[in-house]
Amino acid sequence: MITFEELGLEEQLVKATSDLGFVNPTAIQEKAIPALINGAKDLIGLAQTGTGKTAAFGLPLLQMIDKDQKFPQALVICPTRELCLQIVKEITAFKKYLPTVSVVAVYGGSSIGLQIKDLKRGVQIVVATPGRLIDLIERKAIHLEEIKYVIMDEADEMLNMGFQDDIEFILQNTPIREYTWLFSATMPNEIRRVTKKYMSDPMEITVGAVNTANKNIEHQYYVTSAAYRYETLKRLIDYNPGIYGIIFTRTKMDAQNIAEKLTREGYNIDALHGDLSQPQRDKVMKAFRDKSLQLLIATDVAARGIDVQGITHVINYELPDDVEVYTHRSGRTGRAGMTGVSLSIVHSRESFKLRQIEKIVKAPFHKMDIPSGTEVCRKQFLFFMDKLLNLDIETTSLDAYMPMLMEKFADVSKEEILKRLSVLEFDRFLKYYENANDLNIRDDRGRNSQRNGRENRDGGRDRSNRGERSEGRSRERFPRNDENSDMAKLFVNLGTKDGFYKASFLQYILDLSDLKKEVLGRIDMREMNSWVEIDKKSANKMIKAIDGKNYKGRRIRMNDANSRG
Repeated sequence: MITFEELGLEEQLVKATSDLGFVNPTAIQEKAIPALINGAKDLIGLAQTGTGKTAAFGLPLLQMIDKDQKFPQALVICPTRELCLQIVKEITAFKKYLPTVSVVAVYGGSSIGLQIKDLKRGVQIVVATPGRLIDLIERKAIHLEEIKYVIMDEADEMLNMGFQDDIEFILQNTPIREYTWLFSATMPNEIRRVTKKYMSDPMEITVGAVNTANKNIEHQYYVTSAAYRYETLKRLIDYNPGIYGIIFTRTKMDAQNIAEKLTREGYNIDALHGDLSQPQRDKVMKAFRDKSLQLLIATDVAARGIDVQGITHVINYELPDDVEVYTHRSGRTGRAGMTGVSLSIVHSRESFKLRQIEKIVKAPFHKMDIPSGTEVCRKQFLFFMDKLLNLDIETTSLDAYMPMLMEKFADVSKEEILKRLSVLEFDRFLKYYENANDLNIRDDRGRNSQRNGRENRDGGRDRSNRGERSEGRSRERFPRNDENSDMAKLFVNLGTKDGFYKASFLQYILDLSDLKKEVLGRIDMREMNSWVEIDKKSANKMIKAIDGKNYKGRRIRMNDANSRG
């Protein structure tokens, strides 16, 4: 296999990669680094998340910039604060033996004053999120006139988040840009349009098929009714006792509600969504990275740019509306040569969407039965036994207590001790699952037995879950409103014929209404009109902001989906 030394990197960079334990480059690094060092002006690198794209552009960048000039020469644009900090951390590690090189992160949610001070000290590489960078440009706190290199990382995610206008503004403000490098996991048409406008005959490097999923990830799906989605989620978590994963929901309300329910039931979980302040978000992410949390539940927007090693499972509580989003979700696991599992909880009517996703990611999806209560208990017991046997007892300081333990348990058999240990660990668990119903949908009779079994087992508690069932059903009947749902559905007479695609339409309605992305659920776009799912509390604000406005000489009409003629 080829080594970093053979890619043409200078000695200081090879030494830094060696110190980090890197010997052989990944596929994207092997192809991109020599091309960039040898003068490729414009380059498109397509590779899945977690394949080492930062080193693919970071190492050539460190080699090519003028290390003696203390002004911004290179600009790396990325979608989120987390990714921004991660890129800076990696580039800082690569420049270990280049003491005159400085790299600075600028991003929202942190003191702009401190970031301005960092820029004034002199810096060659600036890593920025689009919003904060534009803020600095408008304050004249950063000058892009000398920028020669512009790198767009996770370009597809930036466009999904509605940053297209911001990216174009930034590119227009780098007048002497000589090199434009774009890295992305997928290649939607919107990115193709940006590359045609701002890049000249770019070299294209593709590692694996475009938009395909990581081959180290196994894709599974479980079919149940909307009413039993939450119960199925619990069953899947319990069936995978060593799980360290992310659960994706469509809305922030789902993320918060499910996190609260699971926390009350003893699960080690927290939520990540748009209502969190930056310090709260940092606290949640630190706990998850430290593995103080076993599970993180997040919306797609809130999870942008998260890069955490060792994630074993991704659970799709619901399938995403945009099938390309599935690639990003599942790509959080199976990184750095490790294997991972992507689990999806689906309704029987979602089989068409499932086939669409399967076609795009070019990977087989395996239909699995939802585990029975007995299977879950067996799996938990096996995990507990392995954990018990593999405990490192040599490093503990129990020797002083052993005589007391031996005396206390002198008349207790080994069998009884094991039984007592198991009761201590599993009593509540076993009682919960002893009469667990079958959650698999097989036929009409099976669905009735699901409901009857749940009612018999849960008794009075079943009444408290009716709201959850109603909410699940209301989502399936989109765009009809349901009084028990937290979401309203709005109709608007704008569609793809008006020149919108989903990301640009999302940005347009949020800009007009001054609302956050997290208040939105699904967006269903047609040629002439669209339906928008939105938090009921924000629905009136959006209608008042948009209804009656003009778009290209046409009056916009927005109202409750039920009221339209």
